Amino acid sequence: MKLMAIDTALDAVSVCVTDGDRVLANAEAKSDRRHGEMLTPMIHSVLREAGCTVQDIGSIGVDIGPGLFTGMRVGIATAKAMAEVLEANLVGVSSLEALAHQADTEFDVVAAVIDARRGEVFWSLHRADDREQVSSPRAGSAEECLASIADRGQSVCLIGTGVARYRQVFDDGLRLAVPDFELAPDGLSTPTATTVAAIASSRLVDAVSVDELVPMYLRAPDAEINWLTRSGA
Repeated sequence: MKLMAIDTALDAVSVCVTDGDRVLANAEAKSDRRHGEMLTPMIHSVLREAGCTVQDIGSIGVDIGPGLFTGMRVGIATAKAMAEVLEANLVGVSSLEALAHQADTEFDVVAAVIDARRGEVFWSLHRADDREQVSSPRAGSAEECLASIADRGQSVCLIGTGVARYRQVFDDGLRLAVPDFELAPDGLSTPTATTVAAIASSRLVDAVSVDELVPMYLRAPDAEINWLTRSGA
């Protein structure tokens, strides 16, 4: 049986199909906030390229965030629906964890940092040797993220859309705070379905039910924040 991975948590839509450790087909495109329009056609296209049908899918991995709320919901809802119909294994993978796995570094720590908008970032820290998480995912300002990195006092590689958004803040702050650091190229700033597939395939024993799979939000949706702000005013 094959594994399909879906990633719609950020600005791109990404789908792949794997057979064990081998990627049979994958596709990725910037969505321009059209995650819902793009995902289903991309799934069909990737299945055709892989030479299989949806009935061949026995496991599904999906990015559960944090990220863009609408995008996350599109991917998670699709993964849940497919898993229920196909009776497939369902594995959720954090976008921060996927980013940490995409970093190519010899430094001590990987900091996965996602632009959360509203002047904030989502982040978590991981050991570079095995990508084991060493700090819980958090939401806050780039300066708060910088402080959590500085507290460890280790060499660090930063990766993610938050790095691209606040590159100058991190570049200036880290020069004074850590022994060595590097900022990953912007081209590596978005998690991909191939990374989600690799992580999910190693965790099939941890597969969850459709009801157990929940998004990782880290803060209230923007619509709720806007409503509370207007109500308070």
